[in-house]
Amino acid sequence: MKEKFIVQFLEEAAEFIDKLDEKTRDKIIYNIQKSRVSNDKELFKKLKGEIWEFRTLYNKTHYRLFAFWDKTGNTDTVVISTHGLIKKTDKTPQGELEKAENLRKQYFNLKITHNEQ
Repeated sequence: MKEKFIVQFLEEAAEFIDKLDEKTRDKIIYNIQKSRVSNDKELFKKLKGEIWEFRTLYNKTHYRLFAFWDKTGNTDTVVISTHGLIKKTDKTPQGELEKAENLRKQYFNLKITHNEQ
């Protein structure tokens, strides 16, 4: 199957995954890989505005990795994962959405600055 996008992790997202035990980390990576070839809202879902989330339920625990799309490249569509959390309630904390949006803005500001040099 053809992959619809590639995934890159910002430092905080990579650190979140690295801190998890091996089986949990493997399950999250498996779900991210699966979401790259299928349109499954249980795995990858739009939250608000430009912010999406990779979703994993493993051992009765909900893991979330916030993300956004970068379609500015010439070839590949990229999904950038900003950071993660272990979800304790049904509602996504507003502060986490704002954090993801701020990281998205920083990413594109740095990208524009870098391209102008």
